[in-house]
Amino acid sequence: MKQTVLTRYRVMAYITAVWLLIFTGAIILKYGFETGDTMLISQVHGVLFIVYVIFAFDLGSKAKWPFGKLLWVLAAGCIPVASFFVEPKITREARALITDSGKVTAQA
Repeated sequence: MKQTVLTRYRVMAYITAVWLLIFTGAIILKYGFETGDTMLISQVHGVLFIVYVIFAFDLGSKAKWPFGKLLWVLAAGCIPVASFFVEPKITREARALITDSGKVTAQA
């Protein structure tokens, strides 16, 4: 697995998490205080989430995650602030895989 796969996932995890927080705030303003519109924010978040899902699947397939773990990572992208806790854990695990594959390549 290459470092770029992890980097793409990390960038999209943070961007998607921030947009989800913005979207959550907009929903609270719209329905709690009857101000604002969520159409543009929801569309941007939807597109970003699709890209996040693609990159998470890519990372998961290269890291050989079980299906349950992949679902856990995808669910973290749906819950506000969850990505901020899940992403560092996934990054540590993936970096270990990248380091291990580098050692195997260097030994060969």
